[in-house]
Amino acid sequence: METLTNVNDLLSSHSALDIRCLDRIYLNAYVPNLQVPGQVTMFMRNHLKFPIPSPAIMEKIGNKFRGAVKEYAESNGIPIIHFKKKDRQIDVMKPYFKKVTSEKVVAIGVSQEFQSVFTGTKSTKLNSGWVFNFQKADRRVTVYYFYIFDKEFGPSFIKICSYFPYPAKVWLNGHEWAKIQATKANIEFSALSNGFKASSDPLKLQQICNKLNDKHIQSYFNHWINVIPTPLTSCDQKAGYWWELSMRQIEVSRTIVFTREIYTREVFESIVENNLGIGRPDEVKFIFNRRIRTDTKSEFKTRVVTRGTDVTINFFYKHSRVKEYLKDSKALRIETVINSPDDIGVQRRLKNLPELVKKATLINDRLTLAQSVSQSCPIETSQWERISQPSFEEGQRTAAIRFGDKRVMALAGALCVALNTVFGFTNKSLRALVEKLLDKPYSTSQMTYDLRKLRLKGMIIKLEKSNKYTLTENGLRFAVTYTKLANRLLPQLLATNQFKPEHELSQAYKVIETAIDNFIKDARIKTAA
Repeated sequence: METLTNVNDLLSSHSALDIRCLDRIYLNAYVPNLQVPGQVTMFMRNHLKFPIPSPAIMEKIGNKFRGAVKEYAESNGIPIIHFKKKDRQIDVMKPYFKKVTSEKVVAIGVSQEFQSVFTGTKSTKLNSGWVFNFQKADRRVTVYYFYIFDKEFGPSFIKICSYFPYPAKVWLNGHEWAKIQATKANIEFSALSNGFKASSDPLKLQQICNKLNDKHIQSYFNHWINVIPTPLTSCDQKAGYWWELSMRQIEVSRTIVFTREIYTREVFESIVENNLGIGRPDEVKFIFNRRIRTDTKSEFKTRVVTRGTDVTINFFYKHSRVKEYLKDSKALRIETVINSPDDIGVQRRLKNLPELVKKATLINDRLTLAQSVSQSCPIETSQWERISQPSFEEGQRTAAIRFGDKRVMALAGALCVALNTVFGFTNKSLRALVEKLLDKPYSTSQMTYDLRKLRLKGMIIKLEKSNKYTLTENGLRFAVTYTKLANRLLPQLLATNQFKPEHELSQAYKVIETAIDNFIKDARIKTAA
């Protein structure tokens, strides 16, 4: 049976469901005006009215909170689970969620974890007693996980530290929210372990996924933080001492389900073979095994993780990554995992979630486009001439980008790196790659000149509100075509004399050589002595 391994064919003709959705949502909850030592002193002295701020006040609040948790669990029949060191907490909690029939706190987990908390040390002794200094330090302390089944979000949890200044975490799942909303809207669907496999109305399902925003999440938090016991009271809240949410880790996914499961594996295997063949993991690792920017704390790298026959491709960028894999062997899943919103120029406050989702969705789509183009990358004759010959663009004479020129080929190879497509590139970051491939000095002015040519010929565009560029579809075709011709096709064709006589290319070239010899003979042209 003939198989389809062309990404373009599969995406255009054999895609049964293509859903973009917020996936895992992990948030920090912090008290903004309890973050530095001076604020701690003001909280105890001005708000709580203690003349001498001291660690004893913290201990008193913490003990009261721990007692309230125990009382809350007993009065509501909620089990308290003490996690062991090697426990995978979500697995421990699954049986409790299976029993749920209504909205409630399902269980309370207790764990010892390192947290950034305030500690107090004695400073000087005054007539009225000791004066304490406060500073933050990482300490192993008790934290409480309130596992919640919410009527809108389903399984979720809020984690609160029992030590000052009581940092908290919130975990939600966007796919679970979308499933509940789809059920309410009477949209039939079948689910993956985390996502959608099929839907009776894909368009409406996508519209539902698009609706999830920061207001839904803030509403969830506002409700439950006033239901569960907390170390801060309503009086503290009225005085302005309350938690605010910021983004810690946000996953934005694209799930593509094909009409047949075999197509899903074929397209993924084809993506692995084709895209990593241009810049295989060891080659990409070699390129990025250096600091691209002075303010980049982590190196760029591409990794392929193998688990049995399953493969995950990871593209790392600063603290974040894009991962691509087979979901339950039934769907192609692309996930942009933003571990630090700063990586893509977004501020951390929860209100900036819509901007982050928009940018992460574009990253997923650019990766899909890049892989689609690299599978089938023909350049029309007119476009090839426009690229490879001098031309007038926007009223300006623009030099040629000639195939075979060492500098051009290094430029094309650098542009093929997937990270440049999905996250964008700057003059500085791209120059480092080109210089490495060129294996000789390549100046900033040379990079500026080449970027100008690429921009005028429609190969790159500048990202909005950024100093970064990304490739257009024609730019992708240029980079991939030039690189494939140089790395895959021409070296093989020019090395036909090294093939064994029975090789099909060797036999084909013998036919061509014979035809050329006969043509020369008929033209009465003798070979030069």
